[in-house]
Amino acid sequence: MKKALLVLALISAASVLTGAEKKDYYVGVTLLTRDVFYQQLEEGLKKAAADSGVTLQIQSAEKDLNTQTSQIENFVTQRVNALVVCPVDSVGIGAAIERANDKGIPVFTADIRSEEGKVACHIASNNYQGGVLAGKYLAGVLGDQGEMAIIDHPEVASVQERVRGFKDEIKNHPGMRIVDQPSAQGDRDRAMVVMQNMLLAHPDLKGVFAVNDNCALGALAALEGAGRQDIIIVGFDATPEAQQAIKKGGALKADIMQHPIAIGKTTIETIVQHLNGQKVPLEIPIDTGIVDKESLEKTAGPADATGK
Repeated sequence: MKKALLVLALISAASVLTGAEKKDYYVGVTLLTRDVFYQQLEEGLKKAAADSGVTLQIQSAEKDLNTQTSQIENFVTQRVNALVVCPVDSVGIGAAIERANDKGIPVFTADIRSEEGKVACHIASNNYQGGVLAGKYLAGVLGDQGEMAIIDHPEVASVQERVRGFKDEIKNHPGMRIVDQPSAQGDRDRAMVVMQNMLLAHPDLKGVFAVNDNCALGALAALEGAGRQDIIIVGFDATPEAQQAIKKGGALKADIMQHPIAIGKTTIETIVQHLNGQKVPLEIPIDTGIVDKESLEKTAGPADATGK
């Protein structure tokens, strides 16, 4: 009887110790929006959370700074263990992040950097690398010659990094010149209008770097409507719709591929490490790649832009 009681006691003690090793954490998440990219990022967050004992509350700001600020304030009031923020505005969101800092809640940014407030770790695509790849591709297909334009979204830090990488690469090709850089705010309809205006202002335009696929597909619609087949677009995201457009062989020739599921998984893993007292880096870059018609045709389906 005593031996049986001793065994039960040991099992109970082991269970307590095991439970102490695996803690449950409550994490608030505010996404920029819920387009395809962020659906995939959310999938990565959920997969890693299920494996890590993390409970997520995921909301979307739908590109509205006031909404995102309110979401962060509510999470702070709830005393979440950590926050994941995909900023709507890299500067404007700073005050809300600072309120979380004041309450001792660690903040992690995913995909988009915050320029204000203290962030424990930033997990995102290597956006600068992606911009360089876009510049190299355009330089290659255009023979290092021609006028370029950028369809921008300057309020977003990740886009700023893409643009910086693109511009730095274009500097290596003296025969190429950036003649315009209008913003479409990441919106497809705005990008179509922006592209229509650029066709009038720059009749000799040869290449366009669109900072996301909404911009790329909006620009593509404008070129198709104008019957222009002499301008090449490189997009950023490699969404399934953009990949299909590339396969068709139109003006959209290539796309920078991100891995949003990998970003989501890495974000949760990093949060758990931090909350368990481990030191984490200030930034974790996730490599990008590039797809074009040739590479897509070598695969049975859409290229893997999801990090699976």
